[in-house]
Amino acid sequence: MISDTKGYKEAFVWVWLPQATAPVVAGRLTPDGKRLRFNYGKRYLENSQAIPLYAPELPLQAGVLPMPPNADMPGCLRDAAPDAWGRRVILNRKLGLRGAAADSAQLDELTYLLESGSDRIGALDFQASATEYVPRSSPMATLEELLESAARVEQGIPLSPELGQALQHGSSIGGARPKALLEDGRRKLVAKFSASTDWYNVVKSEFIAMRLAQVAGLQVAQVELASALGKDVLLIERFDRLHTQDGWQRKIMVSALTLFGLDEMLARYASYEDLAELVRHRFTDPTSTLRELFARLVFNILVGNTDDHARNHAAFWDGEMLTLTPAYDICPQGRTGNEATQAMLIAGNNRMSRIAECLDAAHHFLLERQQAIAVVEQQLHSIGDHWLAVCDEAELSAVDRQLLWGRQFLNPFAFEHLDGDAAELAVLAADIRQV
Repeated sequence: MISDTKGYKEAFVWVWLPQATAPVVAGRLTPDGKRLRFNYGKRYLENSQAIPLYAPELPLQAGVLPMPPNADMPGCLRDAAPDAWGRRVILNRKLGLRGAAADSAQLDELTYLLESGSDRIGALDFQASATEYVPRSSPMATLEELLESAARVEQGIPLSPELGQALQHGSSIGGARPKALLEDGRRKLVAKFSASTDWYNVVKSEFIAMRLAQVAGLQVAQVELASALGKDVLLIERFDRLHTQDGWQRKIMVSALTLFGLDEMLARYASYEDLAELVRHRFTDPTSTLRELFARLVFNILVGNTDDHARNHAAFWDGEMLTLTPAYDICPQGRTGNEATQAMLIAGNNRMSRIAECLDAAHHFLLERQQAIAVVEQQLHSIGDHWLAVCDEAELSAVDRQLLWGRQFLNPFAFEHLDGDAAELAVLAADIRQV
């Protein structure tokens, strides 16, 4: 750890309990070498309203709680920590010009937790005090100011104190791409910006995929497009916040990576098959949830979203059961060749981005083969019927339409190895690609 940090020795975990509009302190994180260990506070354990932050990992009991041998901190707490983009913002604010080339390991995990914004995903926050909650927030900057600040972070240019504070507000949300947080009356929004390395319109392609997912019947976050400084911005309505007359409620969330008990180093072992098993035993309404999960897998393949890693799946946690969140981060990925693989395994050791693999795995989702084929067919028709209208809605250029259609969206590789009762799906896809 470098001298610029404050040398934090502990962090207190605060939580918004279900239906609450103010947080309570739940426990403390303390370093043990490179690991952060957690224990609940005595008052929290005595609170009749208290729930475990995530029972399989942090059950409600006294004392320092055990962790898996290779874990650096409890997964449900790591879910609330900043990811790549948030860490770049913090590095820029603390190191200035050095932030462009700084290694994220130069700051320790407690620093990232305690220097990132308080309006983080889910219902947790981290404070230096166990008795006084002081949110790390700032007056809302304009979209133009946030976009300019994000560009400076990408270039490694130091931010002004005002803009640094504004962008810090969103430093705790996940992901690697430039983004910020906004509030619009009764809505809280995540604003996603283009990156300097984009070679096609990533912002509009994600908007199109999310809108097509919505019209195809998937449960997805609400999205809209905006413009600032001549650049496109994707606005995503947050589903982990609920506005009430008494204030904002927050919903506790855990990532699929935490559900699997894995960390980033082992994320390649995460699979839809294992997630379906968890759904059957620990989720509310498992039958419809399994169908939704299967439909999301199919849709990811149809639109070329190969970035479906375990942090891009999540569940709400109410203290007893899990409920699948709306889908998010459905973003078609750039591809130059034909063959593609999903970030998460589909079943067994297979992650090939093909509908045939989905159909072979359908029984894990309690679907008969014909039911699975019907899901694919319905999505194909929906994409074909709405592609032009959604592209018009996004004002997508003819060049980008040609780039995305048939490459990210409905790539022929997705329909290889379909035979027998599924062979017509390849024919249908080929016909739709002629749009």
